[in-house]
Amino acid sequence: MLQNRSFISILDFTKEELNYILDLSHQLKLKRKQGIIGTSLKGKSIALLFEKTSTRTRSAFEISIIEEGGYPSFIDISNSQFAKKESIEDSAKVLAGFYHGIEFRGFSHDTLKTLSKFSGIPIYNGLTDDEHPTQIIADIMTIQEVFPNKPLNNITVAYIGDARNNMANAWIYACAIMGINFVAYSPKELFPEPKVLEEANKIAKQSAAKIAVSSSIDIIKNADIIYTDVWVSMGEESQIAKRAKLLKPYKITMEMLKASNNPDIVFMHCLPAFHDFSTDFAKNAINQGIDIREVDDDVFRSKHSVVFQQAHNRLHTIKAILVATLGS
Repeated sequence: MLQNRSFISILDFTKEELNYILDLSHQLKLKRKQGIIGTSLKGKSIALLFEKTSTRTRSAFEISIIEEGGYPSFIDISNSQFAKKESIEDSAKVLAGFYHGIEFRGFSHDTLKTLSKFSGIPIYNGLTDDEHPTQIIADIMTIQEVFPNKPLNNITVAYIGDARNNMANAWIYACAIMGINFVAYSPKELFPEPKVLEEANKIAKQSAAKIAVSSSIDIIKNADIIYTDVWVSMGEESQIAKRAKLLKPYKITMEMLKASNNPDIVFMHCLPAFHDFSTDFAKNAINQGIDIREVDDDVFRSKHSVVFQQAHNRLHTIKAILVATLGS
């Protein structure tokens, strides 16, 4: 069904294809729990190109490949010739002679397109400034687990904070395709790009998904899920003070959860999260008088939070994507 396909953007897939990946994710999670070892990637080698740092994405790709009998090769782009002494086009052609697939995690979405154009092998998006599609598959899988008796077209996701970053883009596109209702509570300065909303609304006409954006907290009423991300994405560190001031009213607190008017509201976050001061980044910021915590610690650790379930599902969904596109 998806053999030899790349996974660059969520927009490249139909609802039926995404459901196939989700169903496979649930099956592979059960098999792993039962101790069943896979062999779908036996004899396959996959390059993992990392321009941006990573914990979950790298771990999920490496373990997925190994558990299905394949061979991952981690390549730190800063210690390679990639895009420095060798063009992306040339690197794509070189790597295609060694590997059966390439994962890339970095800044420019165009890098993925160039790799795909000149390699001729499946390319996987581990995150770019435009989208984070593998994260979204894990998030939707988690929603299916948390709401086993509620169809996706009856689910409303409320995205809080920076609604024009890669996570928000991926959510808007995924909801439009899957028929999930999406609302964003965000300052006007950080509303989604008009082209993103235009594309999503065009797709949503087919799925009947409702997509709305507002700077009024009323928009989150009756939501099933409150979702947020860090206030400053990788590469935007110089904007810490400005972004923290702008987004302070959008911090996830117990009061905000109550504003949903849903006692069973679920809190989700793609991680890493700033919920206390136990990280160097948060400590350094607060020493400068800047509180960058996008979520209160009591919310992060509450019964409403499923953030670690999400994180663990990165493994099963990435494995499903690899098995579906590269598996024998």
